[in-house]
Amino acid sequence: MTIDEVVAIANQALYTIIQVSAPVLLISMAVGLIVSIFQTVTSIQEQTLTFVPKVLAIFLIIMLTGHWMMTEMANLMTNLWADFGVYVK
Repeated sequence: MTIDEVVAIANQALYTIIQVSAPVLLISMAVGLIVSIFQTVTSIQEQTLTFVPKVLAIFLIIMLTGHWMMTEMANLMTNLWADFGVYVK
């Protein structure tokens, strides 16, 4: 197994991680921005106000995209295990 193959595997794994985590991170960031704008406009500085909407939004996005996320991660692992004989050489 050459260094190029290791880099290719790492590149594929990092791309999958970014691709799978992007929906959750983007929704969390958008909800946080909306809540912080709401807090600024209303002068409410409650710490828990940002937590609850983010948790609900993340739960909802995981419910909507969870199957796709697991499919992408399973495909990565299937590809890695399918080529396991090549890696061991």
